[in-house]
Amino acid sequence: MLERGSRVNAAAICKSPAGASAVLAQYDAQLARWPVPCTMQAVPSRYGATFVSASGNAAVPPLVLLHGAGSNSAMWVGDVAAYSHRYRVYAIDLLGEPGKSAPVRPDWPGPAYVEWLGDVLDALQVERASLIGLSQGGWTALKFATARPERMHKLVLLTPGGITPDRLAFVLRAIPLSFLGRWGRAAINRLVFGQWPIPEEVNQVTMLIMTHFRSRSGVLPIFADAELQRLTMPTLLLMGEEDALRDARQIAGRMSKLVPQLTVVIMPQAGHALYNTTGHIMPFFAATERA
Repeated sequence: MLERGSRVNAAAICKSPAGASAVLAQYDAQLARWPVPCTMQAVPSRYGATFVSASGNAAVPPLVLLHGAGSNSAMWVGDVAAYSHRYRVYAIDLLGEPGKSAPVRPDWPGPAYVEWLGDVLDALQVERASLIGLSQGGWTALKFATARPERMHKLVLLTPGGITPDRLAFVLRAIPLSFLGRWGRAAINRLVFGQWPIPEEVNQVTMLIMTHFRSRSGVLPIFADAELQRLTMPTLLLMGEEDALRDARQIAGRMSKLVPQLTVVIMPQAGHALYNTTGHIMPFFAATERA
């Protein structure tokens, strides 16, 4: 078991040891406000230890939460209470991100992420689960679901990568902004959230991470048609209408042709960083359970 204040070797993925300490201290402060009872542990995998927060009744169906890039499991602090009423919830820190999992970054194209998540689920004694993933977490959920569909119950994808190429215009705007200090980071934040208001605490956390964290470079691989056709489980695609990073209509169009049990929700005025989504996700879970 890990205590809330435990530390990992985050210096390798942060710009300085002091920056790593600041990011992890902020994370600990968020974990201290986890709204439901939980246990926290580091579980083994062939790619290193993985930090997991587990909430809810251990006897009910499992639900796995995978956060996006440049984030950690604290992003679920506003949602976990709703999920924990019906599910055993496992909020997992992705590898190589500003959380408490191992600061390693396996290759995206190969089997590493399937092997890693399979190892984590095995360690948690979870044979079959529903997955919710945001952005890179959505890509990770897709990677696992397309490779191991027999271990999937339901799949929820929030602004996922890997369906269509990311917008080049976002990259061309974000790169020069990243050199403009705090003002530039705030501008990137606004691009990511679209017209939705940015809660002050969320703004503080994202600004701190952008200041100290070394983002992973590279492009998430695009899934082939044959891979996406393996998504036979009930699947919800949730996108922001004003996603600056990914084209919601293009992603919805491609997935609609390939995924038989797909539900699509495009949220007006929302950007790439979605929050307060339980009002869409919980009804989807309920409807698929009745079906």
